[in-house]
Amino acid sequence: MEGGPAGAAVYRVGAPAAGRPAPIVQALRRLPAPRLTGLGAGLFASAAMLVVGFLDLLVLDGSPLAFGLLFLPVSALTALWVRTADLVTAPIAVPIAFAVGVVPIAGGTGGFGGQAMAVVTALAVHAGWLYGGTLIAGVIASVRKARDMTRRRRRPTAPPPGSAPRARPVRREPPPRGRAPR
Repeated sequence: MEGGPAGAAVYRVGAPAAGRPAPIVQALRRLPAPRLTGLGAGLFASAAMLVVGFLDLLVLDGSPLAFGLLFLPVSALTALWVRTADLVTAPIAVPIAFAVGVVPIAGGTGGFGGQAMAVVTALAVHAGWLYGGTLIAGVIASVRKARDMTRRRRRPTAPPPGSAPRARPVRREPPPRGRAPR
């Protein structure tokens, strides 16, 4: 016998078996894929960024770099998890969430006015992160909408084979008012 001892197993390395996706794809499919409403996506993003802001304040003493870097995946998840019907809300909810999350790390003093001015200043100084996250959410939402429109266009409009054709309702005109028919 050529190639090795009798009873030796041969394992194929590289491509997965035909019909089965790669293990990474299988792992990604097991991740949750919630479909949030527009309001739910906004609440998710705002709550996540508020938690990120407080954790950033506690652990890293309010590092704007860490806050901005963590804002980008929250933006992407918000755009990925929003329902198809509410895709337009993702790029709107993300900047609001950034503003909510920046409150803990803004560092304002002197009451409400001082805190408000610190938040406005932080939004202006960190506008690059804000624009980047909004761009990510907008691109993901646009791609998802384009895919959905393409998918709808490819659906057949004819009834499936084997189904009975639907009867069209007969439209009858009402008799004219004011005159008796002759």
